[in-house]
Amino acid sequence: MIKRVKFVGLTVKDFDKALDFYTNKLGFEVHTNQPAGPGRWIELRIPGADTQVVISPFGPPPDGKSQVPGVVFAVDDLDATYEELKKKGVEFTQPPKKEAWGSSAMFRDPDGNLVLLSTM
Repeated sequence: MIKRVKFVGLTVKDFDKALDFYTNKLGFEVHTNQPAGPGRWIELRIPGADTQVVISPFGPPPDGKSQVPGVVFAVDDLDATYEELKKKGVEFTQPPKKEAWGSSAMFRDPDGNLVLLSTM
């Protein structure tokens, strides 16, 4: 089942300005910085905390349904959690999928927010 918040996402307009703010002013550390779609995916670590922050230039499309998860929950067993939540009526937009960085599955909450489950 869900164990913790892995990271939360923040949509930013000026990538360089946001990165400067979060690292130089708030003291966050860059954990991941890689290409993603038309921009970059940067995960920032908060020193001493388990939860990370992702800054992304992606905003919600005109239909209001974000293509970037606003929150990522860490799970121990992705397949078991997926099956358990499906039985409870959660409708997934992406079943469990293995990527180079780990495994994930996605669903939307009742308001259309994209939520990602990820292996820890």
